[in-house]
Amino acid sequence: MFLIQRYLVLMLVTGSLLLFALAWHLGINLEISVLAASVTTLALVWWLESKIPYRKQWNKNHGDLATDIASAGVLVAIIDPLIKAIAPLALVALYVAFSTKPFVIESPLWLQVALVLLLVEFGKYWAHRLHHTLAPLWWLHAMHHSSERLYFINGLRFHPLNYVANFALAVLPVMLMGFSPEAILGYLAITQPVVLLQHANIDLRHGVLNKIFSTPEVHRWHHSTTPDEANRNFGNALLIWDHVFGTFKSEAGFDESKAIGLFSSSKAHYPSTSSYLAQLFSMFRPPCCRA
Repeated sequence: MFLIQRYLVLMLVTGSLLLFALAWHLGINLEISVLAASVTTLALVWWLESKIPYRKQWNKNHGDLATDIASAGVLVAIIDPLIKAIAPLALVALYVAFSTKPFVIESPLWLQVALVLLLVEFGKYWAHRLHHTLAPLWWLHAMHHSSERLYFINGLRFHPLNYVANFALAVLPVMLMGFSPEAILGYLAITQPVVLLQHANIDLRHGVLNKIFSTPEVHRWHHSTTPDEANRNFGNALLIWDHVFGTFKSEAGFDESKAIGLFSSSKAHYPSTSSYLAQLFSMFRPPCCRA
């Protein structure tokens, strides 16, 4: 278990990249390789939560499991497929609107993946930070922060509009720039394992890797009920832009005394203990959008 605690994130990313490279070499559908790595990550994380939990009480249902499952189902079964279907149409509409032709970047795949990694992480960093800064966006993002425990499935606890906004601000721009679908899938091969591990209730000790990847250890600060602590570590999978823009906070100091959930100012207004549907539609009811 020692090696897993120290190097789990590196193992998952390396394994996903090797699977992606093998699929590329054999001409297998790359999306299948990303999906296989994601499913494997979720299964492994679920198992490890029972073996080496960070907080045993986080493995118990706090009345939030139904909301997490509903959110995961909506995102995976409805929103993500809709985005994949609509995004190409949106690209065509934008090209027509700006009277320009589609761009095609013909760099080697490894270089495209590296550039997409930096650009998408930049977009997701600022999309995430704006969701903490602008009151209407925070009301959407509050669904993600409303859970009072961290475990693997609430990484998929997002308001659909929050999810769509992240895509529009981070992924759609690189598609407009002409990066290949393979490069975007390569980006996912690197980042999906990190994102799916990010909320895991596992006792990890990643050390210096916590400065590079958004691991559970550093991401827990982001879910603190204290604003000064939570408005940190906005990075999606990598923390490079947190270092650049001064929002990085190391894992040191997070202990059993730290509470997880909404800020007190938000908890007074947001229906955090209500059903998924109640949270979903609360944006249409007062007192929506108070930060």
